[in-house]
Amino acid sequence: MDLDFDRCYRAVSSRDVRFDGQFYTAVRTTGIYCRPSCPAITPKPGNVTFLPTAAAAQQAGYRACRRCLPDASPGSPEWNVRSDLAARAMRLIRDGAVERDGVAGLSATLGYSTRQLTRTLTTELGAGPLALARAHRAHTARTLIETTTMSMGDIAFAAGFASIRQFNDTLREVFDATPTQLRTGAQRRAAVPTPGAGTVSLRLPYRPPLDRTWLTWFLSAHAVPGLEHWSEGVYRRTLGLPHGSGVVAVRFDDTHVLAELSLGDMRDLATAVSRLRHLLDLDADPVAVDDALRGDPRLAPAVDAAPGIRVPGCVDPQELLLRTMIGQQISVGAAATHTARLVAALGEPITPHPHLTHTFPDPTTVAERGREVLTGPARRVDAVIAVAGALADGSLSMHVGRTRAELRSDLLSHRGIGPWTADYVAMRVLPDPDILLDTDLVAVRGGDILGVDLANSTPWAPWRSYVSMHLWRVALTARGALSTTPDEENHR
Repeated sequence: MDLDFDRCYRAVSSRDVRFDGQFYTAVRTTGIYCRPSCPAITPKPGNVTFLPTAAAAQQAGYRACRRCLPDASPGSPEWNVRSDLAARAMRLIRDGAVERDGVAGLSATLGYSTRQLTRTLTTELGAGPLALARAHRAHTARTLIETTTMSMGDIAFAAGFASIRQFNDTLREVFDATPTQLRTGAQRRAAVPTPGAGTVSLRLPYRPPLDRTWLTWFLSAHAVPGLEHWSEGVYRRTLGLPHGSGVVAVRFDDTHVLAELSLGDMRDLATAVSRLRHLLDLDADPVAVDDALRGDPRLAPAVDAAPGIRVPGCVDPQELLLRTMIGQQISVGAAATHTARLVAALGEPITPHPHLTHTFPDPTTVAERGREVLTGPARRVDAVIAVAGALADGSLSMHVGRTRAELRSDLLSHRGIGPWTADYVAMRVLPDPDILLDTDLVAVRGGDILGVDLANSTPWAPWRSYVSMHLWRVALTARGALSTTPDEENHR
């Protein structure tokens, strides 16, 4: 990554929180690395180096600042804007691919040799895949140490370390503290009781501003009973994760999202957090997006009305695709009803919960038994079953490491998936910030209200997905539908 020294130093000098997570400041005289907004005295220019990732700083022998906790900053928006190999690898590493499948599995998923991948990541990001994964493990371990009462041994293996010794050595090296010292310090700072094993309470940071109204409407309007629930400002849903199921509850705050995760297997913590951040688009740089779109005077009123609008992602690409296909040509409310029947009949039951009952069924189950539950036009049911079968046998691959062109092409090769569905799914799965849903009926209405020509969208690149959200918001607001009441308009 090309980090301009003068631009980075200006951000550090002004303690600009917008750049937290976009790069890291390594201070040679102290041997620590910080986020740009660190409140400590600004180091002299000759004493600092700017690095693209926390892993690069750790690889170079720097330890994390105890004051600003740089590993806990928002993620870089680079990994969503870029679609090159390094960015796609970073998305998969954040999702836990190295812990599950090793570097060889990560390389195979991306279609490169291990040597090629390691060389590219080291050149681009200052660290190879193992070092990048190690940085994520260290952050996960610190989170578990500070927010649960789990034993250190359980935490070590839940975070993905191969041994207790590796766990202890890594934390001393990265944080200059033992696991016990980290827990003691957290207990002194704690303002609320520490939850027990199996439950983690976290603050997920983001770069302000954030348009809560839009996310509130989107999550509540599309909530599927039994799978999701929105009530009194809290969004809850079940999660199907690599090692088991979980339940999450999130609430928006001014500078962060409060998340409470109840997991069947703590090895899924890092993956669950990554998918939540993806769902809520928490790694976006809203100031950069808004400033760019305000450059078009026709879009400026929409941006000013909803600064910090986000593009909702997803927690499970396969779930998103099947739900989108089930909802084609029917209202949002009807789609939720049809999906709820599928979840109740074929989903995996969870521990009794006041509002949630099942996880979303896996593609194999939908392919085998979906006809027992799905209703509607036979062509749509056939298409859903066929795509579920393709997901189950691996002939259709859905993950965040794919390119938009490849994913879109594969989706369009399946009967029942048209351009709107392919673009909508790609926008939310990858996530891709530059897809304009210019054939969407509600987006077209929004364009008419603003007086913009959707056929001439090049000036809005690379933020056209955000334009799609603004167009939806404008159209829904104009008819009084932007609320926590599900919208009955067909978006397709």
